Amino acid sequence: MSRVEKAEALFQEGCNCSQAVFAAFADEFGLDETLAKRLACGLGGGVGRMREVCGAVSAAAMVIGMRLGPDKMKAYPAIQEFCAKFKAEAGSIVCRDLLKGTGATQGGAPEARTPAYYAKRPCVELVKLAASLL
Repeated sequence: MSRVEKAEALFQEGCNCSQAVFAAFADEFGLDETLAKRLACGLGGGVGRMREVCGAVSAAAMVIGMRLGPDKMKAYPAIQEFCAKFKAEAGSIVCRDLLKGTGATQGGAPEARTPAYYAKRPCVELVKLAASLL
């Protein structure tokens, strides 16, 4: 299974966007999947469902940081390049912009993962995009 397929599967199993992306790369860093999900948990929904930076983008920054850190001089340009590519494909790196028109709200409990949820949200495609760009 490719990392893109793994990220997609994790999202469809109920992980948030950040968990799905970061956990798909966990083995690259010797992390178990559960720890990766715990580390990325709070970044979903644009950081705690506040609809700020997309969780898939935040997770990608974590992956890049794991690959290139702790050297900020290497990590920051790579993260900026990733964000530019993601934005060029998706139109934004901000969750509320990416979810505009879907009825997604800020805060509160996450919505149930139903067929209607997947039909109206671009999140699974954004998770796949982040994983593919990594």
